[in-house]
Amino acid sequence: MKAISSLYAPIRRELAGVEETLQRVARPDSPWLAEMLSAVLFKGGKRMRPAVALLSGKFGDSADAPSVPLAAALELLHTASLVHDDIIDSAGMRRGRPTASSLFDNHSAVVLGDYIFAVAAVLVAQTGNVEVTSLFAQTMIAMAQAELSEDRSAFQYYQSLDDYLRRINGKTASLFAVAAQGGALAANASRAVVQSLQKYGENLGMEFQIVDDILDFDGDAEEMGKPVGSDLMQGTLTLPSLLLVQRYPEDNPVKLLFDARGGSELLARSIGMVKESGILEESYAVARDYRDRACLSLRELPPGAPRDALEGLADYVLERRT
Repeated sequence: MKAISSLYAPIRRELAGVEETLQRVARPDSPWLAEMLSAVLFKGGKRMRPAVALLSGKFGDSADAPSVPLAAALELLHTASLVHDDIIDSAGMRRGRPTASSLFDNHSAVVLGDYIFAVAAVLVAQTGNVEVTSLFAQTMIAMAQAELSEDRSAFQYYQSLDDYLRRINGKTASLFAVAAQGGALAANASRAVVQSLQKYGENLGMEFQIVDDILDFDGDAEEMGKPVGSDLMQGTLTLPSLLLVQRYPEDNPVKLLFDARGGSELLARSIGMVKESGILEESYAVARDYRDRACLSLRELPPGAPRDALEGLADYVLERRT
């Protein structure tokens, strides 16, 4: 697997501009706000969503595309959503570091997330592209709806595969899709290119979330920076646990876990049963199918380093361990 930094070679200069933008965002007049922003903006993230936007912008015909403000806005939108997720999940750690809600109080963390959303909106407006700004707003709506759906369906084990796919499309794939589509639109790419990249981003995002859900069962807690089985303990039905419930409807540990609203013994049984059943391999096959769809959509684009990097990202997502 290629190191992710090597995949970013065609956009190294622009990514440096994104980091400079985020550094400026983290230096407001208020020292306590600066402390809070620094605690969440520089936690070792891979900047994958900004990278997708910047690489997609390489397929346009505008040398002066406002790609850096858009890419920074996408990273801020992602960060703000994580701040709010951690509050909802009562999570103490994120990527091996304390969350905003554990460093500060919940009320402050909520407002911090709101502040970051607002700054993201200001940055995306700097693109001067009404269509990009509208897509960005629509993505915020999709993410909020998916989060509400996840919250309302917590500890419900009778969800369908379509329910799950719809939820992760809004929660994760929508942001990757707007990164790819928005990056191309901001660079005045042709409609055919924009459409191809939108398909790429959506499929990449679906792949990303499915792999994330697999790692909740099969990842290393230290590498991931969060406990294995976190989703199950929060009552979130993901692809592996959904397949387990469907395959073994009787005496199913996930059902028992959800009915009891927790329990370390039932959690261990659920994780063990998923690992021993072949369900993780089946889940990886679903993720691989989304990877293949993402790469297929790239074949309609001109060959070159940006296309190779986007294809490499799809491979990286499938093979990652964090």
